[in-house]
Amino acid sequence: MTTPFPFTAVVGQDDLRLALLLNAVSPAVGGVLVRGEKGTAKSTAVRALSALLPEVAVVPGCRFSCDPAAPDPSCPDGPHEPGPGAGRPARMVELPVGASEDRLVGALDIERALAEGVKAFEPGLLADAHRGILYVDEVNLLHDHLVDLLLDAAAMGASYVEREGVSVRHAARFLLVGTMNPEEGELRPQLLDRFGLTVEVAASREPDQRVEVVRRRLAYDDDPAGFAARWAEEEAAVRQRIVAARELLPQVRLGDGALRQIAATCAAFEVDGMRADIVMARTATALAAWAGRTDVLAEDVRQAALLALPHRRRRNPFDAPGLDEDKLDETLEQFSGEGEGDDDPDPGPDGPGGGGGRPTPDSGPQGDGDTAARPESGEGEKPQASGAGEQSAVRAAEPFRTRVLSVPGIGEGAAGRRSRARTEHGRTTGARRPQGALTRLHLTATVQAAAPHQRARGRSGPGLVLRRDDLRQATREGREGNLVLFVVDASGSMAARQRMSAVKGAVLSLLLDAYQRRDKVGLVTFRGAAAEVALPPTSSVDAAAARLESLPTGGRTPLAAGLLRAHEVLRVERLRDPARRALVVVVTDGRATGGPEPVALAGRAARLFAAEGTACVVVDCESGPVRLGLAGQLAGELGGAAVTLDELRADAIAGLVRDVQGTSRRAA
Repeated sequence: MTTPFPFTAVVGQDDLRLALLLNAVSPAVGGVLVRGEKGTAKSTAVRALSALLPEVAVVPGCRFSCDPAAPDPSCPDGPHEPGPGAGRPARMVELPVGASEDRLVGALDIERALAEGVKAFEPGLLADAHRGILYVDEVNLLHDHLVDLLLDAAAMGASYVEREGVSVRHAARFLLVGTMNPEEGELRPQLLDRFGLTVEVAASREPDQRVEVVRRRLAYDDDPAGFAARWAEEEAAVRQRIVAARELLPQVRLGDGALRQIAATCAAFEVDGMRADIVMARTATALAAWAGRTDVLAEDVRQAALLALPHRRRRNPFDAPGLDEDKLDETLEQFSGEGEGDDDPDPGPDGPGGGGGRPTPDSGPQGDGDTAARPESGEGEKPQASGAGEQSAVRAAEPFRTRVLSVPGIGEGAAGRRSRARTEHGRTTGARRPQGALTRLHLTATVQAAAPHQRARGRSGPGLVLRRDDLRQATREGREGNLVLFVVDASGSMAARQRMSAVKGAVLSLLLDAYQRRDKVGLVTFRGAAAEVALPPTSSVDAAAARLESLPTGGRTPLAAGLLRAHEVLRVERLRDPARRALVVVVTDGRATGGPEPVALAGRAARLFAAEGTACVVVDCESGPVRLGLAGQLAGELGGAAVTLDELRADAIAGLVRDVQGTSRRAA
């Protein structure tokens, strides 16, 4: 068994270690979402936490980790007789991003259930994680149907498996910990709200601290067991402190004054629902217990707000998570002292863990924590003019709700919400013989296949005699996510500031729509003498929005270069993800200038898309009383549809999807 990296040996990352330890003290806090760049010890710290958790008592032989003091009455391995339990270490179960539904919730043997009436159930990862940690690395890349199952289990504390009238239920209460790199896409709001706390992590820019990180990592890689042994004393101290804090937790008093501060803070930051108030209350209580106090202080409430609110105050996916600390301090000051009693609170122990319950485990020479300023990305900065005729970037107009643009036909890509596709989830459209394990039984088709053979099989009773060849898999139709590739004209003809602001607002609106429909997005821009890939295909619409915001304009209009660069992006992406279909959105007025025969070159480039049957839409940005209709001609060459900026709004283009599909069929 691999020796994990010691939790107390992690250098810096105080907020991350604090959030994990608070959940170890009080699992009711609701888990942790760790956001940050790659290589910042996110996974290392989470895996190290499991070694600090106290042992759990389980019913011997129970595959679902029932508590012997209060066994689950619905346990599939039950009923359990009263008796002494067996101790085992708390588990940390990892959920792979590409896991199947059966692997997550468990598999029910449909064939035995129908033929023998036996509930033969193989537990999944939710059962393994019961009373432990469920860890999802790259949680933002998890398939939607798995996210739905996690939401249900987290909300109800139980997992339900139902197949054709045969159901199994078992308890599934776990500490949900997820890590993610925001550059690869954001989380659905429903899942984001299920994480009690969130932490932003970044690599330290302090040379001494970086040296210590490298030194400890090399020492661990050379001798994992020896390195862990050197930190055993610190690990034992933190483990003992967790046990003591758990015992103290029921005695912690959350006074009316602290409750009013919590409620006022949540109201001031306009968070949705009441879950934030509850999580803040539980977090503040856990902070006091960790510090060895029985009273919640204002600093506990402040720290709880910094951990529980940043991911709940976002109004749209392009808002950066975070909290205005000045506003937080003003709110806490305004409601300080209200409802407080006259008793002096227990100041708690001095040293690490005091001062609002912020833990800094005594972990040796690791410096003062990761306090270096975060690196500035520069993506939000507006570049200065750097060439003849180039204008600096303008801000995008206010985004609006757009109508649905979809790819015609039926695909088989990743689950999403844009175009029709054959999926494991959705409405049933037919049946087929199973290829591999049976996952979705089509009961009617199975009975029809078995019925003609009952006399030959010697059926004598009311039961149906089934064979493996009789089973039929249900085929279903749902929705898939696509690759939406934006090809944006940033030339001088688009440079009028009011016009470019409207163009950016339209693209931003389409990006918001792509976020909601679980698409990948890419951005190609063209101006001057060439085109460039401003953003390779990614799941992060935030990154696309940032690149769009800083996009300058000016120069000639190399339309052909932009189309050819987009065609090359699609070619490479098909090799990486052949099942994901593309939708190309060209944002231009249709003009083509620069070089010999620019219009003819653009037409030949456009016909490449039509020949391959790629779904295309041209957003016509031409304005003014005199219109040349060049964007419409380009749409005809692409085999797609053209729509003006005004028609792009949801209440104005009811027939656009039909037009896209109709023109694509004619091109085929």
